[in-house]
Amino acid sequence: MDVQPAPDAPWVLPPGLVRARCLDFLRSELAASGRSGLVIGLSGGIDSAVAAALAVEALGAERVRGCLLPYATSSAASVTDAQAVAASLGLTVELLDITPMADAFLAGIPGAERVRRGNVMARCRMIVLYDRSAAHDALVLGTGNRTESLLGYTTLYGDNACGLNPLGQLYKTEVRLLAADYGLPAAVRTKAPSADLWAGQSDEDELGVTYAEVDRLLHHLVDEGLGERRLASLGFAPALVARVSARVRAMAFKRRLPPVAAMPGRADPDAASGAAGDRTAT
Repeated sequence: MDVQPAPDAPWVLPPGLVRARCLDFLRSELAASGRSGLVIGLSGGIDSAVAAALAVEALGAERVRGCLLPYATSSAASVTDAQAVAASLGLTVELLDITPMADAFLAGIPGAERVRRGNVMARCRMIVLYDRSAAHDALVLGTGNRTESLLGYTTLYGDNACGLNPLGQLYKTEVRLLAADYGLPAAVRTKAPSADLWAGQSDEDELGVTYAEVDRLLHHLVDEGLGERRLASLGFAPALVARVSARVRAMAFKRRLPPVAAMPGRADPDAASGAAGDRTAT
């Protein structure tokens, strides 16, 4: 559903501020990379739609390419909604069915292992996106939001892999506000959030909490550092606080680069030079 800022939610960043920051970010990061444009996987969901809208506003539609990457069990509405987003933004799109490449590996994974199978699909999609980025001298545009990152609701080297990400510090609530601000297709703004990894899959059903509720909790828990008593005074059930806190801690490994053993006499090249890292790898 569309979400509007609540009077008691001063933590929600206004769309105008967010757009300005994201547009500057996209322009400066792409310029620093030396690449010509961006490639994005359009899932038919609100996150990729908003990321695409930001990219088009920042760079122009001619420098952004959309990829539709369905699997055999993907909802037909996902492709239809992704095409509607592309049409509304004037994007060129490619439809690249990942079923053959995924099935070559999924043959060895039982159908009941839905998470494992979903992870394979997510990583197949990223293989395709990085190949297309190489073909078009582009960077892969990330679409993951802060809520998903904190809860670990993402696949390592799958949907969380990217060259740059304008949404990474935005809660789902703020992404929804941006979608409304851009006037993106209603079907995308109002549909139930889903990674579309299997039939009937729903983010909020899996998480056991609505995005609106968990966004507010995560802000108070992570951004403000409130403890259990203060959170309880704000109306959060202790069981929910404990569950979400445990998940944020358990999923920390997904939010950092793989740890590397420190060695004497080995400086961090990026810290020493002030470089932002290798922006040219594909």
